[in-house]
Amino acid sequence: MVPLVVAGCGGNQNVLHGESHQERSIDTLWWVMFGVSCVGFSFVAFLLLLGWWRRNRRELPGGADERVATWLVVLLGIATPIVLLSALFVWSDIFVMRSTAAPPPGSTAITIDVIGHDWWWEARYAGTPVVTANEIHIPTRTRVLVVGTTADVIHSFWVPELARKIDLIPGRQNRLLLEADEPGRYRGQCSEFCGVQHAHMAVVVVAQRPAAFRRWLASQKQPATSADAAFISESCGSCHMIRGTSARGTVGPDLTHFASRQTLAALTLPNTRAFVRAWIRDPGRFKPGTRMPKLPLSAKQVDELATYLERLK
Repeated sequence: MVPLVVAGCGGNQNVLHGESHQERSIDTLWWVMFGVSCVGFSFVAFLLLLGWWRRNRRELPGGADERVATWLVVLLGIATPIVLLSALFVWSDIFVMRSTAAPPPGSTAITIDVIGHDWWWEARYAGTPVVTANEIHIPTRTRVLVVGTTADVIHSFWVPELARKIDLIPGRQNRLLLEADEPGRYRGQCSEFCGVQHAHMAVVVVAQRPAAFRRWLASQKQPATSADAAFISESCGSCHMIRGTSARGTVGPDLTHFASRQTLAALTLPNTRAFVRAWIRDPGRFKPGTRMPKLPLSAKQVDELATYLERLK
């Protein structure tokens, strides 16, 4: 009972609720395989029950002789599994794997470079200055190419309701077709163990109507209007970038439009003033092992930083 309850934790990540063409083809294959497995299991269980029920009898059920029993074993135990498994293999190879394969060059409208870090996600929109962290926006009913790689160890990018998973391997690029039929927020997760905060390395794909996405992208292209003395003096800019200011760090997430995001620390915390202040004061309290250090800041300095970050919309 406990494993079933725990399996429901982790947010809205339904692997059997596809919201794209390629994910629905995976769902259909899974249900067919599950159904065939249930039929096979039920038949074997019936035979075991029948054998136990007739355990004290020497004759075969129905008066069948040994030759008939041999043919039943050959037909049901050998021929049928070969036919079923071959059919499932052909179906998965021709229809499912090809529909979920990396898109051919020139077949997508948008390219997003996704880089895995310990333990957060960076997304760069090709051809634009837009860089986001942990919240990836895409237009609905649009083919989007995701080019995945990693800045450190192996990660695995997986948004179950939209697409298959791809491994992010140092020095290599893997490609994925990402699309959503309807607007919504689709939660994803790193599915390759990558360290102590692997469980807190989540991502959300925000699917918007094309017009809404264009407005979002236009606003994200704008640089920050001003720098903050506290942000620069405390060397925050050595780790974080804020376009339009002297902050040019690349160790941590780009914070140019920090206030437009709904979460902190790869969906670990909501992006509210209280949690922003708590995160600045002691990041390791919420995410042990994070690279963001605990700085000796006064309450006034923490308030100044939180106020400045709230303006980065």
